[in-house]
Amino acid sequence: MNRAIGAVTKYCGVAAALLAWAIFAYAMSINPWFVFAEYAFSDLGGSLAADPIVYNAGMMALGTLLILYSLRCLDDSVNKLETVGGAFLAIAGVFLIFIGVYPSGTGPHGFVSYWFFAQTDLAILVWGLGLVERGEKDLGTVVAGLGLLSPMVAYLVPWPSTAMAETFGIVVMNIWVLLMQRVHV
Repeated sequence: MNRAIGAVTKYCGVAAALLAWAIFAYAMSINPWFVFAEYAFSDLGGSLAADPIVYNAGMMALGTLLILYSLRCLDDSVNKLETVGGAFLAIAGVFLIFIGVYPSGTGPHGFVSYWFFAQTDLAILVWGLGLVERGEKDLGTVVAGLGLLSPMVAYLVPWPSTAMAETFGIVVMNIWVLLMQRVHV
């Protein structure tokens, strides 16, 4: 990968994490009806939203950043598992874009939202297994554990709202992106 592009893509995951929280905060600030303990984040892009383009365009921008970050993951992969993990992450980015294209209240929205989280969990799990195969046993075990256990926790915990379950999943993604900075040298 070109050195300048590689330097930028290394931080696209971190940029996506920071931008996501900024989008949520701003979209909630312009939608005072939104109650974290009652709604899903996607409702900030649905028909009730004061300015749904904020959330929906934000998801498209985040998906683009995730795809760019997946290119760095693919470039840094040293085995087939890591390569597959990078591919899963690119697919997750496409599904994140689709969350903005198919906002809350449209037919495909539930499907694309679910698969964004599922693809991201697969990316994390497979990258973790790849790290173990590469010899990074401690980091790989932690990462694979995140990818394996987080969907179980998300499913088993009786979350009061979808936004709370989504927050859990997003925090797991943020932790993974931070841990991956050790890989991107």
